[in-house]
Amino acid sequence: MDPILEILQKDARTSPEDIARLTKLKKPEVVKRIKKLEKEGVILKYKTIINKELISDNAKEVRALIEVNIVPQKDLGFDRIAERIYSFPEVTNCMLVSGTYDLLLVVEGKDLHTVSNFVAEKLSPMENVRGTVTHFLLKKYKEDGVILKHKEENKRIAISY
Repeated sequence: MDPILEILQKDARTSPEDIARLTKLKKPEVVKRIKKLEKEGVILKYKTIINKELISDNAKEVRALIEVNIVPQKDLGFDRIAERIYSFPEVTNCMLVSGTYDLLLVVEGKDLHTVSNFVAEKLSPMENVRGTVTHFLLKKYKEDGVILKHKEENKRIAISY
């Protein structure tokens, strides 16, 4: 992979000056290549990983992994149905996978009922959807290669003898 992409993938906040130093390129060349990669759609977005467990006023949103079994459309394959599914605002990720199911979705909602209603009212009734399996995410330990620190809460009752 392009060294500039590798550096930005590890830390999107790396400055063009630092990238130039790390790659032995000149800063104007680095800036030019980054702009070209953005224009070509290679670089789509710069992302910040947020450990939501450490935000005290965080409303506990619910995330779920949903496996979807679909019937591909003639001459269109999986793409058309995947496009219909990933167009829903609740769907944050949609991937074609091998195995028992065809698509793997990451779905987010403000609560359990929001995600459940999405599956029951929008996803499952779709014509080409044959079945779904929903896995609610209980806790994240690592995201995009970053280990997430967790609040230490001792909820055990002290027992004395």
